[in-house]
Amino acid sequence: MNTQLSFDLPARAALGRDDFFISPSNQIAVSMIDKWTQWSSRKLLLSGPEGAGKTHLTHVWATQSDATIIDATDLREDAVPNLSTGPVAVENIHIIAGCEAQQTALFYLHNLCLETDQSILFTGRGEPQHWLLTLPDLESRLRGTTLIQLHPPDDALLRAVLIKLFSDRQLSPSPELITYVVRRIDRSFDAAQKLVVALDALSLGEQRPLSRRLAARLLEPPQENLL
Repeated sequence: MNTQLSFDLPARAALGRDDFFISPSNQIAVSMIDKWTQWSSRKLLLSGPEGAGKTHLTHVWATQSDATIIDATDLREDAVPNLSTGPVAVENIHIIAGCEAQQTALFYLHNLCLETDQSILFTGRGEPQHWLLTLPDLESRLRGTTLIQLHPPDDALLRAVLIKLFSDRQLSPSPELITYVVRRIDRSFDAAQKLVVALDALSLGEQRPLSRRLAARLLEPPQENLL
């Protein structure tokens, strides 16, 4: 009888190009990342729900282009001249709606990158017109940027993502467990991430190997006793 041992090791996110699974829901985004030297005006906006692969693709692009990656909340105007000396990726723009300083810095960075012929990648959730940005000039620049959306995963992609998430935590679930989970979780990468974290914690806490029965405790509510 095979027994799978679980160890409380930190999760390691695999963010290489070969770790990214291509399916109809993301193939356009992957193609645009691969063809980054052909972006219109040398800029691209990548949008999608949480866990859709935006950060993964950002790291893929950064490796290809030798770009600097920065979160939008960390932008400071005095850092812009240095950032604009090479390709740059700015993540999570949707969360700086109430941050005037970050919006000003991003507008400055956008313009300086274009002036110096540097490429810039933006990421966020949804579309710019829904981000409630308070700097009109920045919003107009973003709305004028080519927008590529990552869509909710199909079964094949969700299966691959689950396997990757388990692998990032040094876990090897059975094909039966993966199939069981794919059929029952919400069609979202966020749901997949939360399930893997919860199942890993349950397995570690009870010192039991990953199994369909263990997953059922998280995915199937207990039946009420009607007697």
